Amino acid sequence: MCAAMEFGFSLPGRGPLAGAETILKLATRAESLRFSSLFVTDHVVLPASMARSTYPYSTTGQLPGGAAQDYLEPLVTMGWLARVTSRIRLGTSVLVVPYRNPVLVAKMLATIDRLSGGRVILGAGVGWLREEFEALAAPPFEARGAVTDEYLRLMRAAWTTDPVTFEGRYYSVRAVHALPKPAQRRGIPIWIGGHTDAAVRRAATLGDAWHPIALRPPGLLFPDEYAKRATELRGWAQQAGRDPKSVTLTVRVPMEVRPRNAKPPAGERPLFQGTAAQVIADIRAYQAAGVTHFVFDPTVPDLKAALTNMDRFAHDVRGKVMKAPRA
Repeated sequence: MCAAMEFGFSLPGRGPLAGAETILKLATRAESLRFSSLFVTDHVVLPASMARSTYPYSTTGQLPGGAAQDYLEPLVTMGWLARVTSRIRLGTSVLVVPYRNPVLVAKMLATIDRLSGGRVILGAGVGWLREEFEALAAPPFEARGAVTDEYLRLMRAAWTTDPVTFEGRYYSVRAVHALPKPAQRRGIPIWIGGHTDAAVRRAATLGDAWHPIALRPPGLLFPDEYAKRATELRGWAQQAGRDPKSVTLTVRVPMEVRPRNAKPPAGERPLFQGTAAQVIADIRAYQAAGVTHFVFDPTVPDLKAALTNMDRFAHDVRGKVMKAPRA
């Protein structure tokens, strides 16, 4: 039997739905429907000009919605979500690790984990927006991969040792108490975002999970390509002396369950957008590639439609997936 499937949602932390009432309704509906997780995204500032940067998840290379839009800070939002929910896990998808002081971030995440009863996931990424790095006086854009690796190791040390001593190229700390520790005894799980070789290697050597977004130009990270990447990940994990099975495979993708009698849109159907039977088939395809945790994005900026989509998935898709696990 395969591992149990888990399903979660990415909340609209930016754009027209990035408001307290909207997020409250989506979060509480997700919890009442017994979804497994909620995720929030990350940008601190959006430069008016992004001429030197390419958004990696759009065929246009531009961030949807442009720069002049509300964007909720993810760690603050997670703290609020910890208060308005009681069971569902809370994560970042993904936090741009080089943007923030790693000791302070470790402390904030440990605090949220304690206050939430051990429900935090750190989805971690290196970032893509050069102008944002410069605006935040972050470490050099070209060093973002090495900085991310070092900061994540430091965070793990802060969560699991006391007093904390860490000597690195970009950050060092000696004999300090970083308390309280997270409620999760082994520390907060780290899900590594991205689909590049460097990202997959990072997941294999440092992460508790691989967490790519399936959207990437010129198309999707299709199940066969995902399976190939998963095989590479397992090989790199083994080379690093880790148990390959200890790295959870996840994916984030837009999802919409349409009514059975809905008129199909023109052109090729996007994966995870269609009737319940079609969405189930898409889940099965990625399940066969090893995915055990799916995180879904809403496809339209409309609260009523997003709530309806949650309901349809819970009632028409999830039960059928869970009742008939693949061997």
